[in-house]
Amino acid sequence: MPRIVIAGCGYVGAAAADLFYDAGWDVEGWTASAESAAALRDKRYRVRVCDISDPAAVSAMRAEAHVVIQSVSSRGGGAVEYRRLYLNGAANLLQNFPAATLLFTSSTSVYAQRDGEWVNEESAAEPQRDTARVLRETEELVLARDGIVARVAGIYGPGRSFLLRKVLTGEAVIDPHDDRYINQAHRDDIAAALLLLAQQRERARTAGARAIFNVVDNEPMLASECYRWLSDTLSRPEPPVGKRRSGKRGDSNKRVSNQKLRKIGWRPRFPTFRAGILESVLPAQQTDPV
Repeated sequence: MPRIVIAGCGYVGAAAADLFYDAGWDVEGWTASAESAAALRDKRYRVRVCDISDPAAVSAMRAEAHVVIQSVSSRGGGAVEYRRLYLNGAANLLQNFPAATLLFTSSTSVYAQRDGEWVNEESAAEPQRDTARVLRETEELVLARDGIVARVAGIYGPGRSFLLRKVLTGEAVIDPHDDRYINQAHRDDIAAALLLLAQQRERARTAGARAIFNVVDNEPMLASECYRWLSDTLSRPEPPVGKRRSGKRGDSNKRVSNQKLRKIGWRPRFPTFRAGILESVLPAQQTDPV
């Protein structure tokens, strides 16, 4: 039975852990706090508390695995926090799991292109923001040790959609002078991508453009198009015209391709943001509000 440790058993990590368990893997999930672990107490796999930025804590876990997924969240921290969680965390996992494949969940924010062009894994990844630079540094560390990097787009799913929340709260604005493409990925499709990359890790390492894979749906959307569609779907007034604020992913404007991941067999259950909202997020909203 293949064994996996999921370091960061949060919104995406827990969904991935469920998939791995159902696929016959021996699963162990790690969380950063006892409260997070307690929330997963009914899971069918083992959940333990570990601060992966602490080398002694990782060593004390005395776990074994064929694959380790690093899917921790910075919860909005700056570059110092990113370095602690991502770079130091990856170094500690590599040190303590020398025979395992480390699968690092990075971000499409490492692409800093601004002209709305398509980007793929061979495109320049030269981010301007300090946080994204730490992600790139972590990617290089993982790749140098034969690991795999999954560059994940904006995450949404049941109980979570930044774009939907902005429409519901009235924060959304349409900026006709600064309209940008939005790249999204449903939580369940991200989890499925992680399972596929773990199952096909040998093939993933030889798929070209190094072992980097974009995890994003099939259809980037302009922000204006997205907000108008959400407003129409929810029977709400169209967002006002205004000046866009720089978001978490900076001032980039690009369309991220998923063709490389699709070539090794990934097929998103929610190929577009529209499908994910209609088939997953809105049906769950009454019991699990965004």
